[in-house]
Amino acid sequence: MYRAVSLFALREGLINDGKVDEAGLKAALPALRIEFKQGAKGQSITCLNGENVEEAIRTMEVSNAVSPISALPFVREALVKLQREAGKLGGVVMDGRDIGTVVFPNADLKIFVVADATIRAQRRYDELLAKGQPASFEAILENIRSRDELDQNRAVSPLRQAEDAILMDNGLFNIEQQDAWLLNQVNRVLHGTH
Repeated sequence: MYRAVSLFALREGLINDGKVDEAGLKAALPALRIEFKQGAKGQSITCLNGENVEEAIRTMEVSNAVSPISALPFVREALVKLQREAGKLGGVVMDGRDIGTVVFPNADLKIFVVADATIRAQRRYDELLAKGQPASFEAILENIRSRDELDQNRAVSPLRQAEDAILMDNGLFNIEQQDAWLLNQVNRVLHGTH
């Protein structure tokens, strides 16, 4: 969601060199429509005002804009409201930097995922190259470190592990091991063995 708002702000010229036109974004925010649709393979597809923006929100330009946008209290307030609305009926899986502490503090299962910045940068670099997008490992690594620093120290909803969240260092797992570990955690909660 924050990436979708960041993409909108970039497209509308509401963020330049990391500086956000807060008044302009605040005025435009109520008209934004962010939705999630299911793709043919069951994957979540982010749509902004009806447009599939799943690829567009994964660019380095958007990555660089996310932290300044997400630090704005009025943006956080609006998106937390949307996230809570989406989760009202339960049975939802969400990821985000404040999902377990702010959005759903009473969730049945909270997993706080970490990995070394170098590992995360390599994964992102490989993902961008596989999509044919230009990428610089060094720029990606700097972006990840900068975003972590900003998000951990922002005044509203800082990035932190919820006290009751299970820590998973996915830098230690390949995708199959990660999926098996996550499924074990879900089954543990579903079958009441926690």
